[in-house]
Amino acid sequence: MTVERDRADKTAATGLRRSIGVGQGVALYTSAILGAGVLILPGQAAAMAGPASILAWIFSCLLGIPLAFTFALLVGEVGDAGGVATYVRLAFGSTVGGIVGWLYFIAGAVGQTVVPLTGGYYLAHAMALPGVWAYIFGAAILLVAYAANMQGMKLSGRVQIVLAAAVAVILLAAIFLAIPAIRWSAFTPFAPHGIEGVGSAAVLLFFAFAGWEAIAHLAEEFHDAKRGVWLSTVITIGVVSVLYIGASISVIGTRTYGDAQTNRLSIGLIVHDRLGFSAAVATAVVALIICLGTTNAFIAGISRLGYALAREGWLPRPIARLGRNDQPRMAITAVTAVGGAGIFVGYLFGYGAETIVIIPSTLCVYVYLVAMAAAIAILPRRAKWLPIVGLVLTAVAVPFTIVHAWIPVTVAVVALVVRRLSRRPETLTAGT
Repeated sequence: MTVERDRADKTAATGLRRSIGVGQGVALYTSAILGAGVLILPGQAAAMAGPASILAWIFSCLLGIPLAFTFALLVGEVGDAGGVATYVRLAFGSTVGGIVGWLYFIAGAVGQTVVPLTGGYYLAHAMALPGVWAYIFGAAILLVAYAANMQGMKLSGRVQIVLAAAVAVILLAAIFLAIPAIRWSAFTPFAPHGIEGVGSAAVLLFFAFAGWEAIAHLAEEFHDAKRGVWLSTVITIGVVSVLYIGASISVIGTRTYGDAQTNRLSIGLIVHDRLGFSAAVATAVVALIICLGTTNAFIAGISRLGYALAREGWLPRPIARLGRNDQPRMAITAVTAVGGAGIFVGYLFGYGAETIVIIPSTLCVYVYLVAMAAAIAILPRRAKWLPIVGLVLTAVAVPFTIVHAWIPVTVAVVALVVRRLSRRPETLTAGT
């Protein structure tokens, strides 16, 4: 039976309507990539690598090509709009799949420290409040998103598109406002921290580009699945690349980076410096909405992954309990607890989002590395070249994660320990 016939049968069985065209596909896909992280990362990347951070952005955009198309191919081959852990499990078994699920779960949960804090930075700056208020606002954003999820309030596809559009508007505003102030002298020396700085910035940017697998969840609903998925992917990569690289050039060309405070607010400061205080307030309000929406959406998504892991014995079994309206309330609480702990630890030890983001960024490197290896094992020979390219490009970033290699190792060890303690009797009998 052909892939097309498989997909048609699956669509008929699930009742999914083929209602997505290329335009809507681009909007939905772009909304999965553009998030609140980009409000803080251009300044941080520039501080790590200097003007050469542009190379890190270009590398990340190029890496998105094989990653995105590989996930699109996996949908057709597997016939299932599953996530990364699903593909890894099919290729390498339930143990490796469970560990990768843990890596992705922790990356997403810790991300709920970074995103709320980003909103906190913008609000505290607009109100001229001390730095401690960034943590207070961040905690408030997280709690509001938690309450919304506990009530079953999810963001619709249209709301997610609006939030992505708001991010795009802020980036475009920063880019156009920066053009008259860009000085080419700001690009020298080009690589003050050498290749190590560029590599470290590239690892950092994995957090900004996480989401290339999102097309897998939409593929079965395209009018023309093959043409629609591929064309939407190409256009999305182009849009995201222009926005991200343009924002990077703006931050570097205006030298809006250097110290921790400036790095955290680089995009907002460009708008503020050109348009004044009212623009800073407006930008902070938009940043608040974006960060709240992103946090709400990610708690919803990551909690479902946590629920699935708990149901399979990879997280403590109580996390798989459902509450009112069949909401995975314990999983939602677990994700929020990880994000809240990150905010508290950050305040206690003076860690900013720029330090905490290293955790999800490093984990994403290894998630995508294993995902590409899984794709090589699953896809037919004629299509293996795409995940091979993706694997090679992702592997380029691995040497720059060595100093943080304890992060995925620790998560993997904890995952195996929890799995050992949580295994059900029937699982022990059947084996893994």
